[in-house]
Amino acid sequence: MRITSRSFEDGGSMPAKHAMKEAPGGANVSPHLLINDIPAAAKSIAVAMVDRHPMARNWVHWLAVNIPPSAAEIEEGSSGTMPGGALELENTFGFKGYGGPRPPRGSGVHHYEITAYCLSETIAPEMTRPSEKEFIGMVQGKVLAKAKITAGFEIK
Repeated sequence: MRITSRSFEDGGSMPAKHAMKEAPGGANVSPHLLINDIPAAAKSIAVAMVDRHPMARNWVHWLAVNIPPSAAEIEEGSSGTMPGGALELENTFGFKGYGGPRPPRGSGVHHYEITAYCLSETIAPEMTRPSEKEFIGMVQGKVLAKAKITAGFEIK
């Protein structure tokens, strides 16, 4: 399984338009994602975007579950209009859908990890605003394959 994006290169910088509106140039546009080599047994895909900077403490920027495998290409700006059956959960900011980078000015580069999980079933989330640890608990035992990409962003 692989995940790629037309919005940025793995290990590169995330363009400002994907940041929250409070960041210079930010428009809070969710990135393009393409998930390839999905196992035939997959019933759904889940996506998580987490800030891995130590000061962020695994801040959840985006959680989406029950994405149909047939909709494995998520176009830029799709948050809020995800493919049929998909469900976006609340991020750590406290709202549903994508919440882009908004690191504190001068805190250095924050690395945003986007992980796609191919699951053996759909999931019925027991909570609307899970932490990353709780989200991992939801998908545990259902993961057929996973892949991730990372992009950096900072406000100087």
